[in-house]
Amino acid sequence: MILYVLTWVGLGCWCVCFWWMHRISSRQDAMLKELHEMTTRIERLSEAEHDLIREVHPKVHEIKEHVENVAEAVSPQNSTGKDASS
Repeated sequence: MILYVLTWVGLGCWCVCFWWMHRISSRQDAMLKELHEMTTRIERLSEAEHDLIREVHPKVHEIKEHVENVAEAVSPQNSTGKDASS
């Protein structure tokens, strides 16, 4: 009789263990799915940012050259040199 009870108790323990492991596994799957969705969103944002930087980069160099030209034209050294020569 004790062997019969221990067999059923063992079977019950195995059922609880399998149910518990299935529960943990489904939570892990949900977490991995959410993490995968998050990484794909980050990848799309990163690609969009990279495209914007690539598009703006040559213009930034041109703007920097124009700013340097304006800075040279407006600098006090150039304006005093022109006043002294006039």
